[in-house]
Amino acid sequence: MSSILLKHRYSIARRMTQISIIIFYILANTYGLKLLEGNLSSSILLDTVPLSDPFAVLQIFAAGVIVSANALIGAAIIFFLYAIFLGRAFCGWVCPMNIVTDTANWIRHKLKIDIQYIIITRNTRYWILGLTLILSVILGVGAFEYISPISILHRGLIFGMGLGWTIVSAVFIFDLLILKEGFCGHICPLGAFNSLISRFSLIRVNHNANKCTQCMECVAICPEKQVLSVVTDKINSPILSGECTNCARCVEVCEDNAMKWGLRFKYRSIQTKEV
Repeated sequence: MSSILLKHRYSIARRMTQISIIIFYILANTYGLKLLEGNLSSSILLDTVPLSDPFAVLQIFAAGVIVSANALIGAAIIFFLYAIFLGRAFCGWVCPMNIVTDTANWIRHKLKIDIQYIIITRNTRYWILGLTLILSVILGVGAFEYISPISILHRGLIFGMGLGWTIVSAVFIFDLLILKEGFCGHICPLGAFNSLISRFSLIRVNHNANKCTQCMECVAICPEKQVLSVVTDKINSPILSGECTNCARCVEVCEDNAMKWGLRFKYRSIQTKEV
């Protein structure tokens, strides 16, 4: 049992983090326990520190709505936390939709569903990001916030789902039957935004090519396979792409101990393995 827990330590930690955050919000709403109250768009930590989703604030600003000082401060805190330190960790460690899409893709793998009914590139999410901001300007509302499955699910879990289950279920079915890793990997503008702000963050998974046997288990399990070019190219380097979610699935499956948590420039001075 201990070996199983050790092997899946990061996956367990991610789920515990996601669920714990939801529980804190529920406790604040239901019992008045003010550890973390509000929702993922706008929160108060310990009844003192404002926290805001910078992408939501950007949409509100684009819509021409006056943004409060607390919202700006909260957005700045979250922005710099991810931009400087954690990278795109929100997508893998915080976002509740990650549980839904991971479940869909796990079932897809178990049932060996290989058909993809539509083909779109991962760059599509950046076009949707731009479109979201344009629509926010035109419509005068936060365009993605208005229909976001992330916000719908999170608020639903805290305050009651209602018809929100239809949107969440649609994303689940989309990932299960239509396109693998469809929502998070190809469509979500929040994921695109987080990828852009995370390009220079410090905490990274590092690849040591001197230990790597090219088993490609990491590539097989990674939800953003394109970020693992350091593995396919056999070079010593941190994963520098902002699209990496820092989920550490690659660390868990690497029996060569070639994937490790570290900082972004850790292996740059190590000579590359000859091929």
